[in-house]
Amino acid sequence: MAKKLSKDIDVIKSSGNVFADLGLPSAPEDMLKVNIAFAIASTLSKRNLTQAAAGEIIGVDQAKVSALLRGKLTGFSVERLVTFLLKLGRDVDITISRQHANREGKVRVKAAAA
Repeated sequence: MAKKLSKDIDVIKSSGNVFADLGLPSAPEDMLKVNIAFAIASTLSKRNLTQAAAGEIIGVDQAKVSALLRGKLTGFSVERLVTFLLKLGRDVDITISRQHANREGKVRVKAAAA
């Protein structure tokens, strides 16, 4: 459902899946990477870290931090992104829930405030 803010701009409420909203195919891993990258970006912002300082902490150069913050996640595995969160002092909890016989499982990320 689109809302009109002005004569030129339509605003559509997100489904929570940026790939679906844009009509792009995605895998659960893609959304997981997006959510982890968002947590990393939030942490860097909260700590007022420059890209260079963040790179020193997580062990990559500034250009890789810039790519991550711009959503260029192709070169980053889920494992690597989780390692970045750990190096930034964030705890990462993984919970395996009950089995669903009538559908595939879902990946959900619940982030605490940075």
